[in-house]
Amino acid sequence: MSKSSAQYSQYAQHHPHDHGRAFQRRPALAAAAAIPLPATDDAYTIVHAGKQVRFGPVVFWIVVGTVVLLGLWSAATATYFAFRDDVLTRLIARQAEMQYAYEDRIAELRAKVDRTTSRQLLDQEQFDQKLDQIMKRQTALESRATALGAMPDVTGSIPRATPQRGDSSQVTPKPSPISDTVIFVAPPDREARLESRAPTVATPPTNQFAKNQGFDNVLVRLTTSLDQVERRQMAALSAVEEGMDSRMRRMRGVVSDLGLNLANLESAVPRTAMGGPFVPVKLTANAGPFEKQLSRINTTRAEMDRLNRTLALVPYRKPVIGEVEFTSGFGVRSDPFLGRPAMHTGLDFRAATGDPVRVTANGKVVSAGWSGGYGRMVEVDHGNGLSTRYGHLSEINVKVGEIVKIGQVIGLVGSTGRSTGPHLHYETRIEGEAVDPQKFLRAGVRLSAG
Repeated sequence: MSKSSAQYSQYAQHHPHDHGRAFQRRPALAAAAAIPLPATDDAYTIVHAGKQVRFGPVVFWIVVGTVVLLGLWSAATATYFAFRDDVLTRLIARQAEMQYAYEDRIAELRAKVDRTTSRQLLDQEQFDQKLDQIMKRQTALESRATALGAMPDVTGSIPRATPQRGDSSQVTPKPSPISDTVIFVAPPDREARLESRAPTVATPPTNQFAKNQGFDNVLVRLTTSLDQVERRQMAALSAVEEGMDSRMRRMRGVVSDLGLNLANLESAVPRTAMGGPFVPVKLTANAGPFEKQLSRINTTRAEMDRLNRTLALVPYRKPVIGEVEFTSGFGVRSDPFLGRPAMHTGLDFRAATGDPVRVTANGKVVSAGWSGGYGRMVEVDHGNGLSTRYGHLSEINVKVGEIVKIGQVIGLVGSTGRSTGPHLHYETRIEGEAVDPQKFLRAGVRLSAG
């Protein structure tokens, strides 16, 4: 391809037969050469096998650009295939690394979920265990409260009406006609004292509290409340035991001070209808302080009950109701009729005609009727050499041979016999000998103290 290729068309074709005439045609060729040809500088010609192909510049550069692009594409493709394995390897390694990272993350999250679930299950199990322990402890405390409330009174006193809970003022109970003595007003009985100490288990509003503070705080509150209840129960039990021990000491001391033989008194106690198989008292191996202390109290209570039955034969109570006023004491006095010294074998209690006279101890009526200077008189034998006499009665309500109990009305105050006015003549005798009744009344004061 060349721009000069077109110049060959300006000269005539040379034929081999024209060798002899060549010189003659030169002027014609020269003339033809003088004719100007069109300019073809902007065209490109390709000669191939005697044929000429002409291209314009736009087509030429398009072809050149296409060839260049194909070359670049080929080079890029060759480079891609040359480095394809490395790129794929790195890409696969990157994907594998990302996959391993995700799997590790998933495993970590699963482990965290498992730990959380395990912790929740453990917390739930611990909560259930704590709640079960609290429920068992509450049941035990309720049974203890029932045992405290059911504990009978063993002091030997006559039950008194307890004040209402709504009454904040301190109420002094009315003196008992039998249990109180000359100068003593007995306190409320021990059962009322236990009732005042009986703990009240208040259930806190756990629902809203649990929502606001959590179940753990609820359990802590419940445990604290149960601890307080248990402490109050132990304190009440200790007070009961201390009171029983103190009364036991006083009861034994009274018998000793009166000069009585406890064994003889016990043998004189009439046997009541009782029976049953012998079952030894024993504690379980897991018995706690409350159970041990309660066992000691039950043992002491049985002993105190036996002493109460024994002391029920001792006339240490007063025979009339209300405030006591003596008109004449035991011992030597001036006789109210003769004005001469005489032995007064009892106590004269001021009382109105018709006031009830009550027996001061269990026993059996051995005399009921007119008896000289006593007027209408009742004598009661309490056993073991102890007896009491009630004189100057206006009316007798018992008969000989009748069994009487503490506090039973045996007659009414009067002024029969050798008497200057309505009053009760009261005597206590040991083996038939008159002794000062105040000795027994003071023993009753000592027993009733506390």
